Amino acid sequence: MSNRLIPAALMTAALALAACGGTPAKLGADGKPLPRVYHIKAGQEGTIQYRFLDAVNALRAPRGAAPLALDAQLTAAAATHSRDMAVQNRSWHFGSDGSSPVQRVARTGYPGRTMGENISESYETELETLSAWMEDPNTARVVLDPAARNLGLSWYQEPNGKIWWTMVTGG
Repeated sequence: MSNRLIPAALMTAALALAACGGTPAKLGADGKPLPRVYHIKAGQEGTIQYRFLDAVNALRAPRGAAPLALDAQLTAAAATHSRDMAVQNRSWHFGSDGSSPVQRVARTGYPGRTMGENISESYETELETLSAWMEDPNTARVVLDPAARNLGLSWYQEPNGKIWWTMVTGG
């Protein structure tokens, strides 16, 4: 065997061993890898909200819709509802007190009109959640509504990793 072939053989073996390292993916009943839990750490709020806002505005721009601005009052309404959905253990638009999205937004003192609300119960990232909303015509309409001017995004994450997402738009 040539001395030049030994380093190549060692490199191939090292790459093969490296590929075997790490934690193997867990497979579901369908044979596909199970999704990994997206753990949100304290202090990531701003990063997540602005990454989401940038993605929303990138989707709106080609359609001629004005960019949205992050709004603290809409975000407060979203946070309240995310926590409440977790308490109720169901993803729906009504609060445990019977409140609607319009009522929750009004409670924050938001001066504009509530345009829409998207909700989700998942283990997915904010961008995966946005992608899922864009696949459904009803939730995509909320994201792309040309009359909307402001956005609130919040979530509540349970200890098991489940995330209750709420997005609220206003104009």
